[in-house]
Amino acid sequence: MPCPTPAADRALDILDYIAAHGNTGAAAISQELGIPRSSVYQLLDVLIRHGLVTHIDEERTFGIGLKAFELASAYSRHHRVSRMAHPVLARLVDETGENGHLAVLHGNEIIYVIEERAAHRPPLVSNVGVRLPSHLTASGRAILAWLSDGQLAALYPSRNAFVDRTGIGPKSPTELRALLRAVRQSGFAQEHGDVTLGFDSYAVPVFDYNHFPIAGLALTFVGGSLRPHQESRLKAQLKRAGDELSHLLGNADGTVPR
Repeated sequence: MPCPTPAADRALDILDYIAAHGNTGAAAISQELGIPRSSVYQLLDVLIRHGLVTHIDEERTFGIGLKAFELASAYSRHHRVSRMAHPVLARLVDETGENGHLAVLHGNEIIYVIEERAAHRPPLVSNVGVRLPSHLTASGRAILAWLSDGQLAALYPSRNAFVDRTGIGPKSPTELRALLRAVRQSGFAQEHGDVTLGFDSYAVPVFDYNHFPIAGLALTFVGGSLRPHQESRLKAQLKRAGDELSHLLGNADGTVPR
């Protein structure tokens, strides 16, 4: 079997290096991988054209591009996560009486891959296959909160990456980072009318065996319909379901990224 061409081999080495180290400059890549700097720039240009790498102008560094996230998301959707999640989500919806869904990241959007509707609850926009801006949804925030700084910067490099639906939600990288810090501290992501006015959502991340946030598990309900004790119970049930699904996907020790 023929070996990969040197250029293809080096391009993949560069992609692996950026993925492992986060945003980095061409000089560091050249030094660490032993590739002439002129060749590094040529290979980076190819990776950028294909969307696998992005240039962070303000930092003068290179990070993982949207296409890499799309490829990872496609793998996730065809992986066993959907099969494993169905009974867990169905049980969660039965226990809480609220609508539930599972979503995965696709670029800077989320795609709903499983939807479970509770009886006598109003319809939602989160049908299977629907895409929504990840920074506005609870399930998207649950995933984004556990990405690296470099991965987040690649998805949201500037204000231009932010779209709006109801006038609520972060509108800049600074606002998003502050919101995601709160998600990491509490262990829960939430949104209150950011996607559809009158509806609230809570979500938790689902981690795979590499401790990567492979999906977001969420419950959506009518805004203001829960009393404090109901809200606490719903969060506890959601957390248990997220932990169970993470365990089924190989995150046996229950740890999350640092």
